[in-house]
Amino acid sequence: MDNNLTKTQKRLLEYLREQIAETGASPSLRRAAGDLGVSHTAVAQTLKTLEQKGLLRRAGRYGRTINLLNPAGRTAGLQRFREVPVIGRITAGLPMYAQQEWEESIIVDAKFYKGDNLFALRVRGDSMTGAGILDGDLAICRPRQYAADGEIAAVLINGEEATIKRFFARADHILLKPENPDYQPGRYGFDQVLVQGLVIGIQRGPDVMHRL
Repeated sequence: MDNNLTKTQKRLLEYLREQIAETGASPSLRRAAGDLGVSHTAVAQTLKTLEQKGLLRRAGRYGRTINLLNPAGRTAGLQRFREVPVIGRITAGLPMYAQQEWEESIIVDAKFYKGDNLFALRVRGDSMTGAGILDGDLAICRPRQYAADGEIAAVLINGEEATIKRFFARADHILLKPENPDYQPGRYGFDQVLVQGLVIGIQRGPDVMHRL
């Protein structure tokens, strides 16, 4: 199929293969443009064409992750890792407003973190230490608009305050429970709490990762 590509398309595809083979993850569009000496727009347009030709797939609405595809249309085996955006901060103590913007991105093992549109939130506070969630950790989340009793969820309170807590639905209220005896559970009306995602893992520094 590569024989049907233009010189520009082949150059970008080969660049992506080399970068993924070396690092395990796709480069950002900005880096690709800089390395290849072309504009960001040119890279984006070429990526779109390669996607239409079935050679790669862009992952997620948040995302910058590029999955190269094999002839069967599946993700190439060399691509073990994926990029997850860090979108603002969230507190594990007193609720703090979480801005929905990229601060940075992290690379996680795609074998363990599956699903579309994963995002990460920076934890501030110590109210979830009993669950192994520490101040400064990155909470890896799967987008969800609901949570089962006992699940650790990222929730938005009153439309502007965000926090990570254990979620419990009672007959007449929502209970958000910390995992630290120094903090008291929060009780809220059903119209006050919006589940943003389910916490599926924690990233702590470059070498420490655990799934929940």
